[in-house]
Amino acid sequence: MTDTTAFDWRSFLLGWSEEWADSLSDDDTRSEDDEAARRARRLGFPPASEGRIAAMEKRLGRRMPPSYREFLKVSDGWRHAGGFVWLLAGTADARWHNDASGLGAMYDEYLDEDAGAEERREADVWRRGLQLDVESDATYVLMDPDDVDEDGEWAVYTWASWRAAPPERHANFRTFMRDMHREFHCLRANPGDGEPAFVNDTTRRLDAQVEEARLEALRGGWEQAGKALDEAKEYGRPRAAGLHDQIRRLLGETYLVSFGGVAADPRYARELLPPLVAEHAAHAYRDDSTPRFDLRGADDELVSMAHALLDQMRNGTYRYTADGPFGDAVERARELARWGDTDGAWRTLIAALPLWEPLGPDHLAPLGWVADPVLGPLLTPERGRELLSTPRGGQNGEAPGPTAGLDPGGLAWLAEPDPGNNRTSYRFVLVEGVEPDELPGRLTDGDATVLNDPMTSWDAHRGSLRGKREFSSYDDRALMAVGRAGTGWSFAFDGHPAPFDRRRFVSPAAGASGGTRAVVVWSDLRAGHRERSFHLSVARDGVEQYEFTYADGEIGQSGEIPRTLDPSLFFGERADGAEAERSLLDAVATEFGVRLPRHAIVNGRLHTFVTRSWTRPPSDGESYMVIRVHGTAPLSAGGEPSPEEGPENR
Repeated sequence: MTDTTAFDWRSFLLGWSEEWADSLSDDDTRSEDDEAARRARRLGFPPASEGRIAAMEKRLGRRMPPSYREFLKVSDGWRHAGGFVWLLAGTADARWHNDASGLGAMYDEYLDEDAGAEERREADVWRRGLQLDVESDATYVLMDPDDVDEDGEWAVYTWASWRAAPPERHANFRTFMRDMHREFHCLRANPGDGEPAFVNDTTRRLDAQVEEARLEALRGGWEQAGKALDEAKEYGRPRAAGLHDQIRRLLGETYLVSFGGVAADPRYARELLPPLVAEHAAHAYRDDSTPRFDLRGADDELVSMAHALLDQMRNGTYRYTADGPFGDAVERARELARWGDTDGAWRTLIAALPLWEPLGPDHLAPLGWVADPVLGPLLTPERGRELLSTPRGGQNGEAPGPTAGLDPGGLAWLAEPDPGNNRTSYRFVLVEGVEPDELPGRLTDGDATVLNDPMTSWDAHRGSLRGKREFSSYDDRALMAVGRAGTGWSFAFDGHPAPFDRRRFVSPAAGASGGTRAVVVWSDLRAGHRERSFHLSVARDGVEQYEFTYADGEIGQSGEIPRTLDPSLFFGERADGAEAERSLLDAVATEFGVRLPRHAIVNGRLHTFVTRSWTRPPSDGESYMVIRVHGTAPLSAGGEPSPEEGPENR
């Protein structure tokens, strides 16, 4: 329960009046009433007596809510409630609206039988509401006698036709007036040419609060700082929005994040501009070069920088850099992340964060890295909170506990259903004692041994189809992402393989194992209507040591298979595909001491390349199909087939 009668209306209204009077220029043209109010330094009117309030209540047939009654006892009406209500009703002018505007009838036209209680309340308030606006800029203020809390307070609804938004609800009259005071501050916070500086006790208190919030955020107290900045932002204090948006962005929020125009300041542009440009690139048409973020006040050099960044974001070539020891950690983290060790990359960044220094007083944390195609996927809301909780920028505080890693280790996570259940089959190659960038030399015919730039799985598959005009039913060249698979191992992974064809399959294990060991796994145990299958082969020094293939309920095998990988342990008459898959993956991980990085494969960006075919050429007498696409131009990005549409489905 809130005691709204304990609010000090007299001090609040007096302070507001003085702030309003001081904000006016001597050269402004004003009405006689406003000029008299400016000279008197008073927006209000003489107080209403108890008898006058009682007479109003008798006229209206209802006792007024507590906070409105207490207001009337101090001022019988009010001028300039916010920026768009020029005169607010006192005892003489308050009246039932009775849908005089016709808005209730208009709202009714859009209601159907499925309309909820909130929608019906918005329509009915125009019939039962008590109208308080007397003079306004097409803005209505209605108190709702049916929307009453335990204190007897009536909710206040405001609506303006030019806002193109539903009525805004204020919990009670006191809340409404405080909101209008904030609106007044927001509209005056940035005076124009010739207008007096907007400085008063409220702005001085809030500006000091912003500065203390900045220091508290650097000490790791981001939650307390966020609340203080949010209050200052509601009053339009210039620095508050920029600082608060930095906290929001690191928590994963992007809606209406603009950094309060600070990104247009050359001091901060290299940190704050990349996240804005990246968000624009992610949601704009390819040829749309018009920035959808605030660059007011930016010079030509900074605008050019924004366009250059946009090209880098779209081409995937943006690379975040920072100064000093933290910048060195960024480079180490990128090297870890681009080979799949996203947990290690994150720990590297966090360990160096206490050494990070802000670019100026309006900078709370490193932010440009979230737009980096390799480093950006490291961010999760939990990690954002860890970063914000870490003391930095020369401030001292208590370091937070580390967030849990995103990679579960091992291989069994591949058997878990993913969102949308899209990963039902996959294949991968593990090679011992080689670096990831050496894998193309072992898995191609030597004509494509250079890795592609890091990109998401979706972008990699989409790019591989761009310009492709020929699709063959016998040629199965895999697009594979590469990285490190634990100590001493590298991997190549394909999450969108063609259906497994055991008659024509050729394992790449022997070709990849020159001077070392190689392991090949192909799982299609959740194939739906297709034949369920699983293949494992292991080779050393160019010679296959053992292999087995489970397909159509039968097991074929060769070589001396270790007991821990014996297929009879996993496949039987009552074998469950998902359980067999999980158990097999656990066994492979244990046998070879390997893992695959889930976060990097599913959400990150990895280098890719295209292997030689995993199937043999057709023999004499075998039929096959080749589809050639003819046209004046290659398929565009928007018209490409999806990665799941292989030649076998055409």
